[in-house]
Amino acid sequence: MSPLLTLLAIDDDPQNLQLVRDAFTQEGLQIRTAGNLEAGFSTFLEVRPRIVLLDLGISKVSGMKLLERMLRVDPGVEAILIIDECGGDFAVEAIKKGARDCLAEPLDLEKLFAPIDRLLGEAQQRRKTAQLEQELLDVYRFEGIVGRSPVMLDLFAKIRRIAPHFKTVLLTGATGTGKELVAQALHHLSPARGKFVVCNCSALVDTLIETELFGHVRGAFTGALHDKPGLFEHANGGTIFLDEVGELSLAAQARLLRVLQNRQVQKVGSVAQLEINVRVVAATHRNLKAMVDDGRFREDLYYRLAVIELQLPPLASRPEDMPLLVRHFIQKFSREYEKSIAGLTRRTQARFASYSWPGNVRELENVIGRGCLMTDCNLIDIDDLPERLCAPLTNERSADDALLPLEEVQRQHVLRVLEKVGGNKTRAAEILGIGRATIYQLLSQVKAVGRASGS
Repeated sequence: MSPLLTLLAIDDDPQNLQLVRDAFTQEGLQIRTAGNLEAGFSTFLEVRPRIVLLDLGISKVSGMKLLERMLRVDPGVEAILIIDECGGDFAVEAIKKGARDCLAEPLDLEKLFAPIDRLLGEAQQRRKTAQLEQELLDVYRFEGIVGRSPVMLDLFAKIRRIAPHFKTVLLTGATGTGKELVAQALHHLSPARGKFVVCNCSALVDTLIETELFGHVRGAFTGALHDKPGLFEHANGGTIFLDEVGELSLAAQARLLRVLQNRQVQKVGSVAQLEINVRVVAATHRNLKAMVDDGRFREDLYYRLAVIELQLPPLASRPEDMPLLVRHFIQKFSREYEKSIAGLTRRTQARFASYSWPGNVRELENVIGRGCLMTDCNLIDIDDLPERLCAPLTNERSADDALLPLEEVQRQHVLRVLEKVGGNKTRAAEILGIGRATIYQLLSQVKAVGRASGS
C-alpha cells in the first residue's frame, strides 16, 4: 500500500533530519530530506510532497523566498516552518504567505506530532469527502443537471411529472441558471421521438423571423432559390426551445401566437398550412408579467406559453450544490484538457464561498474551466481565476452592511479572516477563538445576499 502523504524535511542539521526520519516513517508518511534550500527545492519539484518541514534557521530571507516559490508551484502544499521566534512578526508574515504552522526552535518532536497528525487526519478526511462527493454526484446527476439542494430536487420532481404530458412550458430565472439543460431534460423524458431544436430569439432579425421559424418556398422573395423548412417544421415530432423569448418584437409575438394556437405553420410565399406536432419550451430571464403590464409583451401569448411555468433558482440560493458542481466541472475539464486536477486550494474554496456568483452556474463553469486550463499543478489556486475573483472582494460590501443582522456580520467576519490566512480553517479558528466545526457550520449556511441581478 502506498504512503498516504510525502513529507519533505529541509534542514542543515543532519541530526534533525534523522530525528524526523525515525519519528515519522511509521506514521503513514514517505520521508524525503534535503540539507540545503536549493537541494530542497529540487527534491520538492521531483516528488511534489504534501507536507514540507522547513527550518528557517538556514536563512530566514532565503527560506521565505523558497516558501513562496514552492507555493507558486503547488499552492496546496502544507508548509510547517521551524523558526527561532515563533510568535514574532516574521512568523505572522509566514502564515500570511501561506505557511500552515510555525514551531519554535529547537525542534521538539512532541510539538511536531500534533500538526502532522492533524494533516494526516485532514488528508484522510479529504479522501473520504472526495469519495462521498463522487457518490453523491453519481446519485444527484439528473439528465445532465447536478443538484441535491431542496429547490433542485423539487425542480427535478416537477420535470418528471411534466415531461410526459406538456405541450408548452415557460422557464424563467436569471441568466446562467441552466434553462437549456432543463429544456433538454423535458424533451428527453417526453414521448417525443423527434429532434430537439434550439432557437435563440434574441439573434433573430425581425424581417427574417417568419422565414427562420416557419420557412419559405422557392421564389417567395429575391434570393429564395430553394424551398427552406423553418425551425418549427424541422422540430416536427420533437421539441423546439425558444430561448430568450422575451426579446421578440410585438409583431413576431403575434405570428408565434397564431402558430401555438392553430398548431399550423404557413411558409412564406405559400398558401398551404402545414400541420405540426411540436412541444414548445420557452425561456427568458426577463419578468414577462411586468413586460405585459408595460405593453412590451402580449398578454395572450404569455398565458399561452405559461401553461406551466418553472422558476430556476440562482446558484447563490443552493449552496449545498456547490461541492458537487465544482467536482462535476473539474472532472469535465480535466478530461477535456487531459489533466489530473484534484480540486481547489483552501483559499480558493474560501473565495468561492464568499463570492456572490451573479452569472450563476454558467459563470462557475467558465471560472473552473479557466482554472483547469491555467493551473500548473493538481489544484486550482486564486491566481488561476479570472481577475474579478483574484482581486479582494471588499468592493462587494455596500454602505448598508452596517444594517445587516448579527448572524450575517459574524459570517462575513469569518470569511474575511479566512481570506487573510489563505483559507486555513485551523488558523482561522485559533484567531477567532472558535472550533473548526463552527467555521464549517457557518460556511455551510451561506445564504444569498439580495443583490440586483437584472431579472
